[in-house]
Amino acid sequence: MNFSDAELDRYARHLVLREVGGAGQAALKAARVVVVGAGGIGSPALQYLAAAGVGTLAVIDDDRVDASNLQRQTLFSDADIGRGKVDAAAAAITRINPFVTVECHAVRIDDANAAALLAGAQVVLDGCDNFATRLTVADTALAARVPLVSAAVGQFEGQLGVFRGWEPHLPCYRCFVGDDPARADASCADQGVLGALTGIMGSMAALEVMRAIVGFGDDPAGKLLVADLLAFRFRTLTLPKDPGCRCAG
Repeated sequence: MNFSDAELDRYARHLVLREVGGAGQAALKAARVVVVGAGGIGSPALQYLAAAGVGTLAVIDDDRVDASNLQRQTLFSDADIGRGKVDAAAAAITRINPFVTVECHAVRIDDANAAALLAGAQVVLDGCDNFATRLTVADTALAARVPLVSAAVGQFEGQLGVFRGWEPHLPCYRCFVGDDPARADASCADQGVLGALTGIMGSMAALEVMRAIVGFGDDPAGKLLVADLLAFRFRTLTLPKDPGCRCAG
C-alpha cells in the first residue's frame, strides 16, 4: 500500500518501530474497526485509533453530547453539547487525521441490526455502558469470528479483555460474564467515575485493537487486565474457556 509524503511524515514514529513498520502501518490503513459507544471508553480510543491511521472507523452511538460527559469524554467540547455523538466524533476525528474515513451510525445496536453493523470489521471495540448490549455485540462478533476488544470502567476500576472464543482454547465474552442479560447496570451517573481512568482504559483498548491488526507483542486473548487506581495496581488474570458455554460447542 502506498503512502503520500504527508502520511509518511504523520506515521514516522510507527514506521521506525520494528514491530510495526511499513507493513503494519499499511495493515492499519486497510483496516475497518467498529467502535460501539463514543463515550468514556470510545472517546479516547477513537482519538488514538484515528491518530494511528486506522483507515475506516465505524462509530455506533445513538446518544447526544451532554455537559456531564465533558469531564471524561475528551473528544468533545462545550460547542458539541446537544449534538449527536457520532456526528461530533466524526468532526473531531477528521480534525485529528483527515486520512481516516468515518462511518456514522446514530443507532442503538441490537439483535436486529448488529450483524449488519459489524459486517466487514477486522476488530470490534466495545465500550458501551449497557450489559445487554455488550452481550449482543459479543455474540455477533463471535458468530462473525471477529476479535472483540471489550473495556469497562466504574469509579476507580477498569477492565480490559480481548476475546476470540471461536478458537478451541480461548474463552468468549460469555465465558467471562455468564448468560444473565438482566444483570443490573451500574451507571457512571449513579456511581461516578474518575475521568482520567476512562482515558487510560480507552487508550489501552485502542492499543489492543492495533495489536489485533498488526500482530505485535504477546497475544492477550484469554486474559483480563484489571486496573485498580485507588491501589495503584494492575493485575492480569487468566480466563478459562467454559466447557459448558455455547462457544465450546
